[in-house]
Amino acid sequence: MEQAAGDPWMARVQQACDLLARAGETPMTLERLSRRIGGSPSHVQRNFKRIMGVSPREYGDACRLGRVKRKLKAGEAVTTALYDAGYGSSSRLYERAPAQLGMTPASYARGGAGAEIRFVVTDCPLGRLLVAATSRGVCAIKLGDSDTALERELRHEFPAAAIRADAGALSGQVRAVLAHLEGRRPALDLPLDLRATAFQWQVWRQLRAIPRGTTRSYGEIAAAIGRPGAARAVARACASNPVALAIPCHRVVPATGGTGGYRWGVQRKKTILEREKGKACNVERRT
Repeated sequence: MEQAAGDPWMARVQQACDLLARAGETPMTLERLSRRIGGSPSHVQRNFKRIMGVSPREYGDACRLGRVKRKLKAGEAVTTALYDAGYGSSSRLYERAPAQLGMTPASYARGGAGAEIRFVVTDCPLGRLLVAATSRGVCAIKLGDSDTALERELRHEFPAAAIRADAGALSGQVRAVLAHLEGRRPALDLPLDLRATAFQWQVWRQLRAIPRGTTRSYGEIAAAIGRPGAARAVARACASNPVALAIPCHRVVPATGGTGGYRWGVQRKKTILEREKGKACNVERRT
């Protein structure tokens, strides 16, 4: 949700985000946070969630999980990574990991070992479409020209996962994506199983709030999450989006004009925006 420029809580929430991101072994409690930034714990909780879309605890958890992921990717042992990131015990990390990683931390570190991912590649108005999902939700929606290249990209993300083609298991998700592309389903509200940093989640939530047929600039998204100087970081978060259309990064464009970049090709981005704008105009004419 975009906030008014004069919102008195914007600076406080920005300060809270910085404190939560830097918290080490001792998590930042709501009481400590309220003492640092001012305001009662209930006011801090309510206004943080209003602006960020998540609670301070959820934001802090995402920051810590992000630190664990970076350490695991760098080759650190799971035990070392979790304690360095501020988890007091392995059980605290493992009880949160399945919902946020889609797999255990050790499995994530091994490239998804133990995870089961099903996928299908099919035709769509934009070329070839890959949809992949774990048992928890869709983990990838990719657009391209080559079935082989799309599958290779998926396997590169999860080199040790059990990945197999299964069109039947994903027929409902594919129908939803195609209906969305054709304008028969305005919102693509699929269960998702994504791995992301706290910042990426902030950006992606803002993208999902952009109405069909409209766009926002990278700077506007940065301002909406309380990071007015982070337009470039917003662009990187858009580029790292693994689920095309479900998180509509195509609706973010440069403030200076033009379409801007797109992970799945600039021409596809232009086509999607034209289709969405046309559908929006048609709806307006019928009302």
